[in-house]
Amino acid sequence: MLTQRQMRILWAVIDDYIASAEPVGSRTVSKKEGVGFSAATVRNEMADLEGMGYLEQPHTSAGRIPSHKGYRFYVDHLLKPQKWSPEDTKLFQDMIAQKIDRVEQAIQHTSNILSQLTNYLTICLGPRIFIDKLKHLQVVPISDRIAISIAVTDRGHVQQQRIILPEDVSLSSIEQLVNLLNFRLQGVPLSDLRQVVDKELQLELQRHVDHYENTMVLLDQILQIRQKDHVFTCGTTRMLEQPEFRDVNKLKTLLDFLEEEEHLIQLLGPISVGVKVRIGDEIHIEAVNDCSIITASYMINGEPVGSIGVLGPTRMNYRKVISLIDILTKIFSEQLNAMYNE
Repeated sequence: MLTQRQMRILWAVIDDYIASAEPVGSRTVSKKEGVGFSAATVRNEMADLEGMGYLEQPHTSAGRIPSHKGYRFYVDHLLKPQKWSPEDTKLFQDMIAQKIDRVEQAIQHTSNILSQLTNYLTICLGPRIFIDKLKHLQVVPISDRIAISIAVTDRGHVQQQRIILPEDVSLSSIEQLVNLLNFRLQGVPLSDLRQVVDKELQLELQRHVDHYENTMVLLDQILQIRQKDHVFTCGTTRMLEQPEFRDVNKLKTLLDFLEEEEHLIQLLGPISVGVKVRIGDEIHIEAVNDCSIITASYMINGEPVGSIGVLGPTRMNYRKVISLIDILTKIFSEQLNAMYNE
């Protein structure tokens, strides 16, 4: 554990470097408000902090910059959360509150606001379609053995898939099955369809559906609604304005990585409750080794269903971004709950 003096000096170095993007010298730190140590004392302590891996000395500069380890200590032990006044909170609520009736539009709108306020790149993972409720099912035969199953949700999502029609299942039997499912499953969350069928419809299907065994094979295919992730990004150009990305090769590597949707999903990581900060090599992706990502989940009915991330250089303003992403995801969750429970 660092001494109080070392922690104060480490905080001062990181705080100044975040603001200036220039290596920080001992004289600059000694003059910083709240430090109160001579330049010689600061210089010795900075050398010790470098020896312990919290600071680095780039090139032949006399100044130091934080290492990934230094940023991690700063986030975990030195950072004081930014407090928002009721007026600030009301302003954020007004910014997010729009007459938007589609989830995708709401996500894109919130992503844009967060990018504007932080000046970094935002990445949003849309809510999994399984939280939607079934509005309508349809099965459209396109040949003797092939059909397209179409599921429409209450939020306008359309999922379609190719299915194989079992032998001995007539078009009238398919129509009969689809009519029964629409009657009994309308308004049921997609995540609960299988459970409702197993618990409530088995006997009814046995009594009223011809060729029960083959029809069950068809039903299993209809209910295999695939989960698709929707990823939204905003603010790539803002990210590129950061001095860390003046290196053309580094910039190209980053842009190539950000082009692939599966890379963005990997970058966000699994959906989890609360704000999570990953710094540099903690992300375990070489293309973003000079970046940090701060993520938070948003909730519907108390369950985390999607996530929002802010990607910036390791020299990002952690205090501001952590506080912003925390309050905005909470406000966004309130808006989504109103949309889904209206």
